[in-house]
Amino acid sequence: MSKQKLELTWIGKEKRPKLEPRILLEDPEKSYHAKHRVSDNDIFDNRLIFGDNLLALKALEQEFSGKVKCIYIDPPFNTQQAFEHYDDGYEHSIWLGLIRDRAESLRRLLSDDGSLFVHIDDNELGYLIALLDEVFGRRNRIGVVTFKQSSASGPKAINPGLVTTNNYILYYAKNKDVWSPNRVYVPGPRDDRYSKYIENYEDDFQDWCLIGLREAFLRSNRLQSWDDAKAKFADKLEVKLSDFVVTNAHRVVRTARVAPKDVNESARDALARSTADRTKVYRSVREDKDDYYFLGGEQLVFYKSKTRIIDGKSTTASPLTNLWDDLLSNNLHNEGGVSFPNGKKPEALIKRCLELSTTIGDIVLDSFAGSGTTGAVAHKMGRRWIMVELGEHCHTHIIPRLKTIIDGEDQSGISKTVGWQGGGGFRYYRLAPSLIVNDRWGNPVINPEYNAAQLAEALAKLEGFIYAPSETHWWRHGHSSERDFIYVTTQNLSAEQLQALSDEVGPERSLLVCCSAFHGVTAAKAAERWPNLTLKKIPKMVLARCEWGHDDYSLNVANLPMAEPEPKAPSPRPSPRGRGCQAALVPDLFGDGGEDGA
Repeated sequence: MSKQKLELTWIGKEKRPKLEPRILLEDPEKSYHAKHRVSDNDIFDNRLIFGDNLLALKALEQEFSGKVKCIYIDPPFNTQQAFEHYDDGYEHSIWLGLIRDRAESLRRLLSDDGSLFVHIDDNELGYLIALLDEVFGRRNRIGVVTFKQSSASGPKAINPGLVTTNNYILYYAKNKDVWSPNRVYVPGPRDDRYSKYIENYEDDFQDWCLIGLREAFLRSNRLQSWDDAKAKFADKLEVKLSDFVVTNAHRVVRTARVAPKDVNESARDALARSTADRTKVYRSVREDKDDYYFLGGEQLVFYKSKTRIIDGKSTTASPLTNLWDDLLSNNLHNEGGVSFPNGKKPEALIKRCLELSTTIGDIVLDSFAGSGTTGAVAHKMGRRWIMVELGEHCHTHIIPRLKTIIDGEDQSGISKTVGWQGGGGFRYYRLAPSLIVNDRWGNPVINPEYNAAQLAEALAKLEGFIYAPSETHWWRHGHSSERDFIYVTTQNLSAEQLQALSDEVGPERSLLVCCSAFHGVTAAKAAERWPNLTLKKIPKMVLARCEWGHDDYSLNVANLPMAEPEPKAPSPRPSPRGRGCQAALVPDLFGDGGEDGA
């Protein structure tokens, strides 16, 4: 049956990895915490994970599915240089397959009211929109933000054609029906329509006297004329005037025509009276809203409605749009004290995404951590964070950057605007090695690097149990409910041991027993004899579950191995109309030779 839905298709789309849900191993030597609490809101359980990000996302799903409030990712942009050895069609296919697998896992991790921000350039913009529409639902696409990251200057300005200055941020909700973003405002220029000033604001409103804004400004600075103001302030005049307006926003007004039908009944009376008597200001009181004021048949609109507190300072502001041209990526070299050419994003950019989508204490995730900007900003803003990074800059860039933040030494980026003083901490994890490996004869066995506790945790995760060893019941390694438990052992259990185990579990509880073997009874007889026990042998119980031993699902596509080309068919005999030509065969990157690139 043919598919009916509209979707993006590509070579190998149906090929999906069977990911191993690995456990995470903490390295206390690399974890870091402040020496003392700075505030009661300090967060210490942030996570920095070193390892392949697709495997890391799978490792996080059991604990964090439906709990992450905001995800920001900045994946590789899929430039042509990365795929110089591949056919264009396969280029898109590899990249889209790798992104699709991650997008599906990210969606599972998001809370129902969560938000996703994906930073991308125009190389794959159109394809990525179609892909994310499919994963998240087209109706859950909030918008496409144009982010101006540079100016049209420097060497690129002499390139032929258009000068590229923008990147894009695709903004999606997990479920638009319950999604509730925060209202965000950005600083803007002074609105010069507000040209009147209430000279005697402290008096009764009926006696208010309006003068020109320029006149009020001159009086406040004890100047005689506008030429005097130009001479005194020079190119700072507009800044000084704007500051004056914001400081006196409760006095600065404009008049606006308003029709009686546009206001409530009480206000209509005040409007009519102001039309009849143009010597006074008339007011209409409103509950939980600013009162209406009318003069000469027009409404007085106050400049304070144009101002907001942004980064602790009152300023002229307007609602955030989908054009972000005020956060240039220039001069980022010193943010966080680390250099990350062509990769680092402004802390102010991440701050804006988090302001839109989160509140204090929410969980933020970045699975392409890079230089660690997302975690740095989330930490300073009081959000919990999870970052994943496979590159060695996890150790050379991210950890040192986070330490300076925790110690309160980093005052770059958004530190001053949010009043950052340090505090909190993070735990460093690495992905455990694959649970199943082949022995010297090629037989699948439990990885000898696993100790008993790690084996119990790994099998609990594979079977859908929460790993929680009991201090009082030796056979409780985890639970899936209040009455359903798991026990993991490498022993060969006898019928007598199973009977003792069944007696201790009791008839009101159930236990999954994972053991190397059991003897003295068949599986069928065991189910009859001990109905509260379920027996499974390791590693046989999990062999078909995953792609064991696959450690790299990397998006570093430039390093993907080339697939073996298919043998060419014999050249055809020349055609009567001329010489025939055998077309070059494109390597099958999703066949046996290109498994690592799928």
